[in-house]
Order: sequence, then structure tokens, then C-alpha cells
Amino acid sequence: MKKLFLSIFFGIVLSFTNNVYAKDIIPTSPSVVTVKTVGLYQVANDVTIYKFPDEMSQILYRVRWNNEEFFPENIGAERFFSLFVENKSLAFVNVVDIVDGWIEIVYNNKTGETGWIKEDDPYKFMTWINFYNTYGKKYGLNLLKGAPASCKDIKSSADENAQTLSTINAPQKIHLSIIRGNWALVSVLDADKTPKTGYIRWRSDDGVRYYFPAVK
Repeated sequence: MKKLFLSIFFGIVLSFTNNVYAKDIIPTSPSVVTVKTVGLYQVANDVTIYKFPDEMSQILYRVRWNNEEFFPENIGAERFFSLFVENKSLAFVNVVDIVDGWIEIVYNNKTGETGWIKEDDPYKFMTWINFYNTYGKKYGLNLLKGAPASCKDIKSSADENAQTLSTINAPQKIHLSIIRGNWALVSVLDADKTPKTGYIRWRSDDGVRYYFPAVK
């Protein structure tokens, strides 16, 4: 009986340990550090980050991870990934620039530090608009905490001066139809069960994102 108890106990501990680094990383609040990014790049689980877009330049970090650990610990998964959902094999980092087969990424989303990685597949890059049109349409959008109240206004057209049709209060679902510049055409089901359709400001003019795909 004692052996059975210990076996169950250590099984629970091992299960918890193995999922420490597998925790989903999805933005919950607007970031003013990564506003000057052009999109996202899906990375593998072993990434070499160079100081410049040249294999002869200084290697800043070699980032590796599995379902148990993330290296190096001084960066950490929460700072490295812009989106990480293990069960969907989604591991994205923020992209600043692309030059001749090299990708400049933000490898620390807290400090904004950047470096270069070699592009292994051009189809792994997505502009922000492509990313939202793909994953936002599939999963809907979440309003990020701390976003300004003005981005809850639903407008008749993609214009700051357009008529405000209604306001998002306690959304149960924000369905994305299409992204047009910094505006998104959405259908919202609020807590009062009243459907609302129109344009919301999903991103500021300087790149601060107020909504993010509700990837599950």
C-alpha cells in the first residue's frame, strides 16, 4: 500500500514537472515593447540567435526547449515566445525585419532585445494581418486587459470619426470577419445575448495591439 501511494505521489509530481514549460503563453495585455514588429515567425525547438545576420558573427544565445525545460533560463519561455501552445504545435516569436534569408526577432519581450536567426522556411513567417486573418477567424478575438475604453466602441466603418453603433461590454464571443489596416470587422455576442456587428480598432496607429486571437 505504501509503495502504491509513493508511486502515485511521484507520478503526480513528475506530471506537474513535465508541464512546467508546456504552459500556454498567450498575450493578456497590450505590449509597448514589441510595437515595431512586422509579424510572427514559427520557430523550431532549437534556435541559434546571432548578433548580426551572418553565421560568422557573435552567437548571442542558443535557445532550446522540450516539455520539461527551457534554456537559457535567464530569458525564459515567457519572454521568448509571443505565442506558445504546445498541443497545437504553435511556437511563434516576434519579427522585426527579414533580410536575405535572415529573420530579426525579439528574443526578450520584456526588454525588447533583438537578434538574428536563419530562416529555415519562408512559409513560417506571417504578417500581423495574415496572422489575425488566419487565427482570429478560426478562434475569435480576446480583448486584452488594460486596453483603452475607446477600442470597445463598435463603429459603422473603419474610421475613427464614424458613427458608434454600440459598445462591447462583457463579450462571450468576438467573431472576426476580416482585418482592414488597424480595424477589424467583427460580430460580437455580449453577455446580454444581443449580437453586435461593426468595426473595432484592434491596433493603434503606432502598433499597440488591443485584441489577440483567442487561441485555445
